[in-house]
Amino acid sequence: MCAVSIRPATSADLESLAALAAVTFPLAAPEDAAPESLATFIEENLSVQRFAEYLADEDIDVLVDHDPTNEGEISGYLMLMAGEPVDADVAAAVTMRPTIQLSKFYVSPTAHGQGLAGRLMVAGLRAAEARGAATMWLGVNQENARAQRFYAKQGFEQVGAKRFQVGARLEHDFVLERRLRHR
Repeated sequence: MCAVSIRPATSADLESLAALAAVTFPLAAPEDAAPESLATFIEENLSVQRFAEYLADEDIDVLVDHDPTNEGEISGYLMLMAGEPVDADVAAAVTMRPTIQLSKFYVSPTAHGQGLAGRLMVAGLRAAEARGAATMWLGVNQENARAQRFYAKQGFEQVGAKRFQVGARLEHDFVLERRLRHR
């Protein structure tokens, strides 16, 4: 087991976050996703500048893990976005309010199988509860069976479906939701 420390991201993490996002986002995409669409999505949503904007937004929490034994390398991150879902399909599917979106959740492939994803999820659930959310929801690509299995083990259930634009391609996601403990 590696020694990790899960904590809120800071501006010192921006380069590492963007680099990790560029590696991990394509791994969650369907195998036939166009590389140029993935690159455009990463540039528009997962750049250093975008992560700086996320960190500055009071409705967004970004948690990272870092390994203090490996020069503080970030091996995973998650992003929570508080507020009412803006997607009509999600708003109709989510069962309780207030809710919080698990917008991004990625672990480096080098950290797979080490329990990091589970520990990061626990930290994310605690952060969502601290914000007073009754439920947490997320969208997961319908072709990403590995992620679906992970989320099911974490107590998420499918409550609907939505579409997700990646470049020129329209992806189809399941909407998953988990009730939080304090409600």
